[in-house]
Amino acid sequence: MSTLFMLIPTLFSFLAFFMVISPFLLRSNNFSKSATRAVKIALYLSLVPLTLLILKGPDNVTATVTSFPWLDNFCSTLTLLTLFDKYQIIFLPIALFVTWSILQFSSWYMAEDPKKDVFFAHLLLFLTMMIILISSGNLILFFIGWEGVGIMSFLLIGWYNSRANAATAALMAILYNRIGDIGLMMALVSLTKFGGLTSFDYLFSFNAPTTLLLSLVVAAASKSAQFMFHPWLISAMEGPTPVSALLHSSTMVVAGVFLLIRIHPVFSNNYTILSTCLSLGAITSAYAAWSAVKHNDMKKIIALSTCSQLGLMMVAIGINLPDLAFFHMCSHAFFKAMLFLCSGVVIHNLGNNQDIRLMGGLFKALPITSTCITIGSLALMGTPYMVAFFSKDAIIETATNSMINTFALLLTLVATSCTAIYSLRMIYATLLKQPRVTPTTLMFDEPLDAKQPLIRLAIGSVIGGPILLWMLFPSFPKEATLPDYVKWTALIITVSSFLLALFFAWWRHWSTPKANTLTKEFNPDLMSLSIHRYAAGHVLTSGWQIVAFGIDHALAEFSNKFAFTSLNIKLTKAITHTHKGLIQLYLACYFITLNLVLAY
Repeated sequence: MSTLFMLIPTLFSFLAFFMVISPFLLRSNNFSKSATRAVKIALYLSLVPLTLLILKGPDNVTATVTSFPWLDNFCSTLTLLTLFDKYQIIFLPIALFVTWSILQFSSWYMAEDPKKDVFFAHLLLFLTMMIILISSGNLILFFIGWEGVGIMSFLLIGWYNSRANAATAALMAILYNRIGDIGLMMALVSLTKFGGLTSFDYLFSFNAPTTLLLSLVVAAASKSAQFMFHPWLISAMEGPTPVSALLHSSTMVVAGVFLLIRIHPVFSNNYTILSTCLSLGAITSAYAAWSAVKHNDMKKIIALSTCSQLGLMMVAIGINLPDLAFFHMCSHAFFKAMLFLCSGVVIHNLGNNQDIRLMGGLFKALPITSTCITIGSLALMGTPYMVAFFSKDAIIETATNSMINTFALLLTLVATSCTAIYSLRMIYATLLKQPRVTPTTLMFDEPLDAKQPLIRLAIGSVIGGPILLWMLFPSFPKEATLPDYVKWTALIITVSSFLLALFFAWWRHWSTPKANTLTKEFNPDLMSLSIHRYAAGHVLTSGWQIVAFGIDHALAEFSNKFAFTSLNIKLTKAITHTHKGLIQLYLACYFITLNLVLAY
């Protein structure tokens, strides 16, 4: 029976994987429907291992490793290892559920696109690479999935590549992630050189040097858009809305956090790495949340909220609790995908307008979408008994009860406050009161293919928290471990920020904005300006000066010392021979010239 319990997760996970890639093998005439159906069936297959995990308990599940030898170079054997543990078994159904909803939504949203089937193929490959990444048992297979999600994000963000902004955003994404790729590649090469093995078990078996671990942290930071690596995530909003939903919920941006969760045992006692993760996560969370407060673009507000929540996951890793980070990663997938899909419905019905200052009064025009936006925003704020409440409250409570940097804790609480402010601001500016501009359409479109995914994700955002808590922490203490005034800190901050946002929303957003104020938008993304303008301009100017002055001067010096000197001596000697003041030389030149003229 024990062997059967070990084989079933492996078997059904492989079946789910092959079901996902089956549309590429069958080549149906209607690829979009085949892809949606395949992901739906794969979701049902992935529920079998999840059911077994629930029956046995996550702590009693034995990880199953499958080996596929790939290359033997006589010094070491490169092997592809798959690992099926509680992280893979729990996250796979969530990724499939979210992707199924996004694919169904895309059948309506991308209906007029002439390359609709190619778009669905890209989304399916995106999911396939993420499945490879979460199922990998060594860094080689992990690197294949890592590079796969990177290149697919490049293709999908630049889907509208005829637009300069979309092409630039795609290039920015691939360049920023290339930094992380270098870090992961350095770790992979180091393990292969010194041990010949790249499995996670081998990595856990020895005391890895801090430099090796820092390269992995840099890889995770660039992929998960941490502070200094975050500008690409905001620019990625140039892609289609379904791409943003899949990118931010369960694929690209959570890959870095998943890497740190997977390798956490190797740095659980390395306080340099833990402090780095904690500080980086706290700064990212607070900075992104404050930036979202000042933004007016609906999709960029949601994108910055993703960046902020990724910072909170890094905080959980920094306080040595990877299971809480994984818990928040799973709960985040539901409401973040729903918020992006809701923004797609709103933008589609408002003629591609993304400025929340030009919205309003959509609650009656788009009732299902408005309800889902409200549910997703409340979940994002950490409203009690919504999906994110259980993970966010646990992270903040644990951080408060831990020996950590006080400044990092304060930044985390600031991020919690700003989350309530920008969430309520978006609800007020988008849904309530009267429209601030004359709508360009008299008929709002909310079809069945748009409503069904939203309703499914809304249900997950409401009931997913207790289910995930029960699966991941079956023996979690039900009583508070802190004094009441500390336990209620996060909720008090959220409620007070909610009321503050209520006042500012009433003050700023009830009147139609003036035309001249729409162009005067404060850009909180100062890092993008400093990196892409000042730093790049300084580097280019320095390079030009080096080429124009340094190399040219060196070449002139070299030429003056050697080439020009010898050439001048030869020319001087030749001229000296012909200018001696002798009449014979002049007459000879005259007759030679005369003979040449007569000859022609």
